[in-house]
Amino acid sequence: KCAGLRVLNSYWINQDSTYKYFEVIMIDPHHTAIRKDPRINWICKPVMKHRELRGLTSAGRKYRGLRQKGHKGTKMRGSARATWKRNNTLSL
Repeated sequence: KCAGLRVLNSYWINQDSTYKYFEVIMIDPHHTAIRKDPRINWICKPVMKHRELRGLTSAGRKYRGLRQKGHKGTKMRGSARATWKRNNTLSL
């Protein structure tokens, strides 16, 4: 159990016929070294809770289709559900 930790990033490692395996990097936001370091102390803010549930890690962004840049990604921005609805709704 890692109750007090926050997810910094996650990425795909391996998969078999049943499971996908991801590596998850977790940080203790209450640690003094983390709070003092200006490069990483953004994760101590309350708005950064549950980043993994909102798809804000590397693996989550890939799953949501947000790795595309430029003209390839213009129809994927917003949300995947909104994009699907926009592409599959017939307007008369």
